[in-house]
Amino acid sequence: MFFRMIKGAFVRQWKKMLMIALTIALGASLATAMLNVMMDVEDKVNQELKTYGANITVSPKNASILQDLYDVEGQAEAAYLKESELGKIKTIFWANNIVDFAPFLETDVALNGEAGVKLVGTWFNHHLSLPTGEELDAGVTSLRSWWDIAEGEWLDEQAHEDDAVMVGAAIAARLGLHAGDTVTLTGGSGERTARVAGVFDAGGDEDDAVYAPLHMAQALADAEGLIGSIEVSALTTPDNELAIKAAQDPGSLSISQYELWYCTAYVSSICYQIMEAIPDCVASAVRQVADSEGEILEKTKLLMVLITVLSLIGSALGITNLVTASVMERSQEMGLMKAVGAHSRSISGLVLTEIIITAIVGGAIGYGAGFGFAQVIGHSVFGSAIEMKLMVVPIVAVLVILVSLAGSVPAIRSLLKLDPAEVLHGH
Repeated sequence: MFFRMIKGAFVRQWKKMLMIALTIALGASLATAMLNVMMDVEDKVNQELKTYGANITVSPKNASILQDLYDVEGQAEAAYLKESELGKIKTIFWANNIVDFAPFLETDVALNGEAGVKLVGTWFNHHLSLPTGEELDAGVTSLRSWWDIAEGEWLDEQAHEDDAVMVGAAIAARLGLHAGDTVTLTGGSGERTARVAGVFDAGGDEDDAVYAPLHMAQALADAEGLIGSIEVSALTTPDNELAIKAAQDPGSLSISQYELWYCTAYVSSICYQIMEAIPDCVASAVRQVADSEGEILEKTKLLMVLITVLSLIGSALGITNLVTASVMERSQEMGLMKAVGAHSRSISGLVLTEIIITAIVGGAIGYGAGFGFAQVIGHSVFGSAIEMKLMVVPIVAVLVILVSLAGSVPAIRSLLKLDPAEVLHGH
């Protein structure tokens, strides 16, 4: 009898039930989309931010003017790091989070007779074969992807452009240099002739410099196999109190805190691990970049939470109106049930069962639509798909049931106040 009554309610009021299901589906779709994006947004935003430069710098101990945050003992005599140590960056615990890095070596040269020109030796698209078997390309081509190549093109190391350079827009304008020109670079240990592969506009001090393959700068500076600094772009987790405490002094952490910090991709833990891998260096966060990443991520997540909450509140209000209208239309039926001895608990159970069945159908439709919305957001905002998070399924299911029940409460309360005599006699 109970299920026949439920079936009859769906048959007689299919339009209202459909509207309730669609209202639930709308809320569920927004919740699904926002939750899937929110759980995947950290990596997406990090990847987007990595296109704007490094967030970690590595320099020799005695050349660094930064405070020693990690309580590393001893001092190195050399003012350089060894180029041969670079591959160790990809051997740390968080190696997979290191998305790019590049070494730098600065020296002053004479360019076509003009003295005091800054020459920066670096990697452009340097190919590395690591002992782990990993193959990767690293360098400023991707680390400085926002540079505008005004003339020519990026220097291509893999095309064996060993005697080519990139010239900043300011110095190119001052000396009348263009892509394809030949320049003479004179350093303390000799002279090199190079072709201008391209002219770049970085919008900063770099425009007054010449960028060359690392080996060329090393030869001119008489610093074979040496580098002055490393810039690292890493995917990181926003700092919290534990990360801040560890950055000040890892020795102050308990064993469990240390393990949690070390095994979390905080910028401070990645810096610490780089310092463990490369001797006599100081690895420090580019604090403006690291802090900005954390703030952007937190604000993005907060926005998505607010959208989810507001969408569910809207769904609950819509459900309240629709269920109340449905109950009022069935007031005589409910009054008759009370008149023949049905308990309020049984009547409430009947209405709630109808709503829960409708909620399950609407939630299923909403989840499918919401995951589709998440893909639209992923491709339009981040240029890639959003990964399906299985954790979202139970969360959305619980939210749908709670919202549906919350929206039904006012209608059930009015239902319990019905007087059978008044309803049946029309008073």
